[in-house]
Amino acid sequence: MANLHGVERTVRSVPHTCSLCEATCGLLINLDHDGTLGEIRGDPDDVFSAGYICPKGVAVKGLHSDPDRLRTPMVRVGGTLHEASWGEAWAVLAYRLPTLIETYGPDAVGLFVGSGAAHNLDARLYASALAASIGTRSVFSASSLWLRPKQVAAGLLYGSTSAMTVPDVDRTEYLILIGANPVTSNGGLLTAADLRSRLRALRRRGGRLVVVDPRQSSTAEGADEHLRIRPGTDAALLLGMIHVLVDEGLIDLGGVADRVDGVADVAALATDFTPARVARRTGLDAGAIRRLTRDLAAAPAAAVHAGVGALTTGRATVVSWLVEVLNTLTGNLDRPGGAMFPCPAHWTAPPVGARSPFSLTDGPRTRVRGLPIIDGEQPAAALAEEMDIEGPGRIRALITIGGNPARSLPDSARLRAALDGLELMVSVDTYLNETTALADIVLPVPSILERAHYDLDRYALACRNIANYSPPVLPLPLGMQHEWETLARLAVVAAGGSAAADLAAFDDEAAARLAKQVGIELPDDPDGLRGPQRLLDLLLRTGPYGLTLEDLEFNPHGLDLGELEPRLDEVLCTADRRLNLAPPMLIAEAAKVRGGLDAEGADGLLLVGRRHLRSQNSWLHNLPAMVSGARRCTVQVHPDDAARLRLRDGGMARVSSRIGEVVAAVQVTEEVLPGVVSLPHGWGHDEPQARLRVAASRPGVNVNRLTDAMETDPLTGNAVFNGVAVWLAPHSGDAPATEGPIPDRRIGVDRRRTPRGPGGIGPESFGPA
Repeated sequence: MANLHGVERTVRSVPHTCSLCEATCGLLINLDHDGTLGEIRGDPDDVFSAGYICPKGVAVKGLHSDPDRLRTPMVRVGGTLHEASWGEAWAVLAYRLPTLIETYGPDAVGLFVGSGAAHNLDARLYASALAASIGTRSVFSASSLWLRPKQVAAGLLYGSTSAMTVPDVDRTEYLILIGANPVTSNGGLLTAADLRSRLRALRRRGGRLVVVDPRQSSTAEGADEHLRIRPGTDAALLLGMIHVLVDEGLIDLGGVADRVDGVADVAALATDFTPARVARRTGLDAGAIRRLTRDLAAAPAAAVHAGVGALTTGRATVVSWLVEVLNTLTGNLDRPGGAMFPCPAHWTAPPVGARSPFSLTDGPRTRVRGLPIIDGEQPAAALAEEMDIEGPGRIRALITIGGNPARSLPDSARLRAALDGLELMVSVDTYLNETTALADIVLPVPSILERAHYDLDRYALACRNIANYSPPVLPLPLGMQHEWETLARLAVVAAGGSAAADLAAFDDEAAARLAKQVGIELPDDPDGLRGPQRLLDLLLRTGPYGLTLEDLEFNPHGLDLGELEPRLDEVLCTADRRLNLAPPMLIAEAAKVRGGLDAEGADGLLLVGRRHLRSQNSWLHNLPAMVSGARRCTVQVHPDDAARLRLRDGGMARVSSRIGEVVAAVQVTEEVLPGVVSLPHGWGHDEPQARLRVAASRPGVNVNRLTDAMETDPLTGNAVFNGVAVWLAPHSGDAPATEGPIPDRRIGVDRRRTPRGPGGIGPESFGPA
C-alpha cells in the first residue's frame, strides 16, 4: 500500500476481540510497519461474529487515541489534582491507606468494581485479590445494578448462582423477550454477536419473535408482535401465562419431568391471575395473553428471556424465577432451541450447592439496612448509606476500579455528597470521569489495545460455546504499568507492604491460591507465563475442554466449541439433586403481586430507561463520533401526555421524583406508552473536575438524580431503575439549537474538602519518586 508520497508502506492486520459490550465481536486492527494504529474493521474469520461489528467496535481506535485518556497518575494536593509519578502516587498510598485500615479496621475500606472491569481480564482476576489482601467485606460491583435477580433465581432453583440459562437463539422457533432490547444493547444477559441477524434468521426459518416492552425499541420494531406492557407488571403477566397453562392443560415438562417438583405449588400460586385480571394490571389484552401462552406451549422449541429492563424493577427476582418456571412448564428447559446452560471453556467456580445449599436467609447482611450480601458483594444501592451513616464499620475510604458510581448508582446526589465526605478515595481507571475526578489518587490503566483480553463472564452467557483469547495489539507505552501490576501493588501496600516490593511473590501466591481452588498442583511456571496469562491458562487447563492458553493463541480468530447441549444433570446441585420450582421464599414474594392486581395506576408518570447503540453506559460519550448527530439524552413523552401537560417537542421539561429533579429536552413520540416517559442512563457529564471535554459539550442529564436508593428488589437489594414514579412540568426556556463548542475543562479545581488521613494531614510533598 502506498502513502500520499507514493512510498510503499507495510500494513498488517491483527485480530482482536472487542471488549466494549457483551457481544465479544472480532476485530481486525490495521497497524503500519512503525506500529501506527490504522483502520479497524470486523474480522470475517471470527468464529462468532463473522465480520460483524457495531459503531462501538470502530470506536476502539478513538478510545485508544483520546487525548483526555489518563496516561500518568494523579494525586490531590491542597484540594487539587496534579499529575504525579508512579513513585509519588505509591508514596502517598503507602502513607495513608495502611494507617486508615489500622485505625478503623478493614471494613472501613470499600471496593467498587464497575462494569468496565467485567470486560477486563486483569481487573477481573486481580480485584478479588485486592479485596482479600485488605480483608474487607465492603465490596460492591455493578452486578447488583441488574444481574443479581437472575443469579439469585438460579441459586434458589438450581443450587448455584452461576447456573444461568440463555435462549438458544440460533435454533429456537418462538422467542419471547421481556424488557430486552438486544439489537441495541448487543446483549443483556445474552452473549450473541450480531443479534439483529440472528433474530432475522429466526423469522426466515418460520419462527416468531415477540417483544414485551413499554417502549417500541429497535428490537420491537423488527418483531412479529410487540406487546406494550405497563412498567413493573412483568411478574403479573408471567403468572397470568402460568394460569393459562394450568387452566387449559398445557403443561408439559418434556425431558426434565423426572427431575422437577413443586408444579402444584406454582399452579396454586397462579390461581387468581386470570387473564382478565392480569390484563387490567398490565394494560394488555386478555385474549393476547391467552394466545401468547398457547403459542409458547405449541412451539416445537421456544424460550422466554428477561432482559435488563425487566431485571431492574421492584419484583426483579420474582420475574427471573417465573421466566425459568415458564420455560420448564412448557418443556423448553435444557433442550435445543429452548433455555439452555452454556458451557464455557474455562473452569468456573464449584456450584454453591456442591458445598452447601444456596441460601438467602443464612448469609451476611449489610450494616445499615440489612440487605443480603450475595457472593461476597453488597448491593450497590447501599453504598451511599454505608459511607454517610456513622457507626462501626462505616466506609471511610473507597477504591473504584473501572466504574463511575457517581452516575450509575441511584440517588446520585446523596452519593456525590458521601464521596465528598470520605477520608480517602483511590480510583483505577482510564478517565477522570464524574467519579474518579473526586478521588485523592487516580492510577491510570493501559488502553484496551495494550492489554490482553478473554471475557470470563460473557462466554458463560454465550448462545454458542466459544473461546477467544486476544494478546495485546500494542506494546505497553513507556511510563505505563499493567493493570494487574497496579492492583497487585495496591494490595501489597494495603497490607502494609512496601510499594517497592517485587510483585513476583504476590503473583505466585495468587496463582497458588487459584491452583488450590481448581484442585491441581501449581505447575512450575509453565511456558514462562506470569500475571493474568498464567491464571487464565490454569482456568483453561481445568475447564471442560482441557484447553491451554497456547491452544487459543494458535487460533487467533477463536475456537468454536459447538452448539449448546443439555447440561441440567451437570449443573443441578441442589441438596437433593432435584429441581424444585417452588422455593418457599419465592412463592411468598410472588404472592405479594396478587395484592396489586386490581390496583389503580399511579397519579404520575412511570419512568423507564433506554439504550443507544453508540453508548455503553457512560464510557463512550467523550468520542465525537459517538455523540454527534441528534440529541440522544431526551425525555420521551407520548403525544397524549405532552398535550395534557403542555409540553412541546424540542422544549424543556422539569422531571421530578420523590428524591430529586432534572431539566431535560422533550421528545414527543409514540415510541412510549401513554403514562410512560423514558430517559437514557449514563449521561450528566457536568462534574467540573472531570476531564471529558467532548462529553461536557453534550452533557445531557443524570437520570439517577431521580432514582431512589431506598427502592430495591426486596430479595436481592438490586436497584430499581424502571417503573419509577415521576412528574413532568414545562420549564421556561427551550433547548438550544446546537449544544455549543467543547469548553476548556481543566482539572485544577478545588474540592469542597481537603482530604485528611486518619493520622492527620498527609505529606505536603508526594514523597520520593
